Amino acid sequence: MPVGARIAGDGPISFDAPITLSDDGRLTGPFVRREGSTRRFVYIAIGTSAGQHASEWSRRAKIDVHDISADMLTQARQGRVLEIILPGRARNGGPACATVRPLQAWRAI
Repeated sequence: MPVGARIAGDGPISFDAPITLSDDGRLTGPFVRREGSTRRFVYIAIGTSAGQHASEWSRRAKIDVHDISADMLTQARQGRVLEIILPGRARNGGPACATVRPLQAWRAI
């Protein structure tokens, strides 16, 4: 079920996905999915996957969180919010989907 659904326009769009950082360094929470023993990611649903039934798209963007640096995780433990900037469009002009590579590294804000 979609949470915080939005319709994207031409400008930036922001999503907050709270993640729990356990004492042993595991990333968990209601938005975190896993693949294998180490890969952790968050999905952003797009089009019909997000409940927009009239959309021509049915996609998900996979945002990796398992590769956040130790320094960034330390800053998160200190109460900082971590941010990543992602491309919204794929090369074909449609929504970015599958594993989406960031435009810049994770940063604490």
